[in-house]
Amino acid sequence: MRFARTAALTAALAALLVPATAIAAPATAIAGRASGQAVTLPVRDALAALPVRDENRTGYERTKFKHWVDADKEGCTTRAEVLKAEAVTAPEQGANCRLSGGRWYSPYDDRYIAGPSGLDIDHLVPLAEAWDSGASAWSVAEREAYANDLGDEGALTAVSAASNRSKADQDPATWLPPAASYRCRYATDWVADKTRWGASIDTGYRDAVRLCVYASVGRRCLV
Repeated sequence: MRFARTAALTAALAALLVPATAIAAPATAIAGRASGQAVTLPVRDALAALPVRDENRTGYERTKFKHWVDADKEGCTTRAEVLKAEAVTAPEQGANCRLSGGRWYSPYDDRYIAGPSGLDIDHLVPLAEAWDSGASAWSVAEREAYANDLGDEGALTAVSAASNRSKADQDPATWLPPAASYRCRYATDWVADKTRWGASIDTGYRDAVRLCVYASVGRRCLV
């Protein structure tokens, strides 16, 4: 079952686009990655606290992040869990958790998608980006947990296949959602995810996200 956000994070998201917005550490933790205790702080402070390092993709292979798994052994993979949790109209579930029908909203491009076949499950911080920024030093189990992270609804999102493939492994310095109204939420969730997993950032990412965070006006973000 997909975990719900903590009450602290739910409250924080109500003011997500305000400059002093809050983010949280994961409600469920992996040893060495986070305390498992909810933490809130202004997103500007969280961004400033992230370590800045050059990225290094040496040795990266997507297969080093095992997904999609059935972590709770209830018959549905992580992909199916996200699809069920985010459906606007619930799909039918058949044998072996096969999903059919249903309807979803893709926030990246402000579209509704009928049926699961037109959807990808996006890793907010792509696997390659995670590798570049610290996951190369993680254990196999930690990388698997990251690739199947159901502890925060911002980590994995059902989006149109077209938008996910347009994004590929890019960070906010080179790609933002086509739906301008979602860009602040997207950039802020990146800060939260990087913070939760103790990942580093590069200067291009830092400057791109800073533009969004510092240009926030009410519930709008000028990017």
